[in-house]
Amino acid sequence: MPVREMDAEVADAAAAGGGEKREYVQQMFGQIASHYDLLNHLLSLGVDRRWRRAAIQALRVGRHPDGDYLDLCAGTLDVSAALVRTPGFTGTVLGVDFAEAMLRAGQGKVAGGPARPVVADALALPLADGSTAGVIVAFGVRNLADLDAGVREAFRVLEPGGRLVIVELSTPRSALLRLGYHAYFHHLLPALGRLVSGHGTAYRYLPQSVAHFPSGDALAARLRAAGFTNVAWHALTLGVAALHVGERA
Repeated sequence: MPVREMDAEVADAAAAGGGEKREYVQQMFGQIASHYDLLNHLLSLGVDRRWRRAAIQALRVGRHPDGDYLDLCAGTLDVSAALVRTPGFTGTVLGVDFAEAMLRAGQGKVAGGPARPVVADALALPLADGSTAGVIVAFGVRNLADLDAGVREAFRVLEPGGRLVIVELSTPRSALLRLGYHAYFHHLLPALGRLVSGHGTAYRYLPQSVAHFPSGDALAARLRAAGFTNVAWHALTLGVAALHVGERA
């Protein structure tokens, strides 16, 4: 079988949560790290910045401004950098990702500040129970090889009263909006992503992973099953993304 076709099959299997997911995701992000920020802003028309700001606001760091916070699946550390610039924030941020190349690509954003990048797996965090004031995950939770295990691990490291915030891509509910969304997300975006990044399947994996990811009420139910209380969610930008929150009692 041609390599290109095999790569596409592996990407599709990974997006569906196949056994190849962890290895594929780690290697893929390592290969596109240098183009990741450019493509994020370009392909979302810059709206991704607004989504991250909404997620940071939902984290409510004012409750514990000097606490230790976790930026999970931190990628190129956009959230870590924005979090430490939040007015009144005097705490620390741990930016965790298992793709070292992504952290290296973003390390200049947090140089000299109270944010520290750490290479680690979201399913086995190097943190003590109840040691974190808040956990935020921006566009990374659908890449976990085991979503439920990742949510349970976030719950484990949260202190009582701590909040988990997830912002993730979603699929609009409006049938009319979905027509344009699918045309862009499943056809134009993969072509643009491949052209700019040079990676054959990364931006094929992206829309496929969103299609397989439990969003809305389904993700909220997974949070409750992991022990979170006061779980709530709402759509962003007509349902193109969604923001979920949950608390550890």
